Amino acid sequence: MKLARCEHPAVGIFWAVVDVAQDQVTPISGDFRDWAPGVAAGRGISSVRLAGPALALSKVCLLPPIEPINRVVVAGANYAKHLVEFGLNAPAQPVAFLKAYGALIGARDPIRFPPLTEELDHEVELVVVIGTGEIDVENPMACVLGYTVGNDVSARDLQRSGPPGIGMDLFAAKSQDRTTGLGPWIVTKDEFAEGSPRLRLTLKVNGEVRQDGSTAEMTWDVGQLISFVQQRSSFATGDVLFTGSPAGVGMGTGLYLKEGDVVEASVEGIGTLRNVVGKKPQPIESQT
Repeated sequence: MKLARCEHPAVGIFWAVVDVAQDQVTPISGDFRDWAPGVAAGRGISSVRLAGPALALSKVCLLPPIEPINRVVVAGANYAKHLVEFGLNAPAQPVAFLKAYGALIGARDPIRFPPLTEELDHEVELVVVIGTGEIDVENPMACVLGYTVGNDVSARDLQRSGPPGIGMDLFAAKSQDRTTGLGPWIVTKDEFAEGSPRLRLTLKVNGEVRQDGSTAEMTWDVGQLISFVQQRSSFATGDVLFTGSPAGVGMGTGLYLKEGDVVEASVEGIGTLRNVVGKKPQPIESQT
């Protein structure tokens, strides 16, 4: 089952069940937190109450499939070949941090080019959607609602700008407004084999493949990442977890994003984000 967060001029913002073949979205009644636990528990379409007639999928705006009240957790350093691009050794445990909600954009929205960076980079990722706040660290996959696609766009020069001895400035690098694609929808976990999914991830820029990897290459799988984060800061229903990116990013190849680039991030069995990089504004000069 595909679940999307949509916007329509006549309806406003709503969650819906998506039927791509029929070009339809059918609105869901009630709050996400009311019906998501049932879906995560495997009760499928019976967990949701449909409300009103179907709308054309082609006529709605696909929003990031996360409510503004929820958190965006990002796990980094989770693909060995990606670490080689950074000249880093593999850490002994997962690394996680928070991304600002304001950094998110939908599946077809433009990527804002932040004026402070010259090194705008891409990172295709499998993103986990948490379906219940009841997390069992011994059975972490039980809390998963499903999966979506992420493009963790990063400002690499800002990432390196942290003071010596302090470390990387991940806030500046990863939370730039309206840069990070998320969507186009959530595909529920029952659509995949049991356990941590093994899916192909690709990212193209203007049709050229820049990243091509598999979630099978992750150092820590989905369950291990959920357990790690949960023991440090509890998940809530509707939170999302980026799980890391394979090799091929601009920091490794020297090919950074430019104005007008068409960026397509895809995860097998889920879908594709297609976002165009916007025009870079001039930075505001400081007043003296």
